[in-house]
Amino acid sequence: MHAAVPYVTAALLFGLGVYGVLRRRNAILVLMAVELMLNAVNLILMTADATITPALGHRGGVFALFVIVLAAAEVGVGLAIILQYYRMHAAVHVDEVVLHHEPEAG
Repeated sequence: MHAAVPYVTAALLFGLGVYGVLRRRNAILVLMAVELMLNAVNLILMTADATITPALGHRGGVFALFVIVLAAAEVGVGLAIILQYYRMHAAVHVDEVVLHHEPEAG
């Protein structure tokens, strides 16, 4: 298989993930879009490992494993934050999240 096929597929997956992050309002769908982008990066790392650097040793797999661990941690922490926010406000829309409170005048 030609090496351009996985690179184009990864670029399409990453673009779809960016679109999901920018256009979605639901926090769960935003996390899914971030996971899609991380999987695209894994595809690029594994393709580069198989095609570009066979003389240097297989280091792309180690980086891909690191990205998988990072993605698992991101999902765990992200879901915990989203669930706690849902319990407090009964909504998970990203547009309605208040990041800071204004001090009361008086």
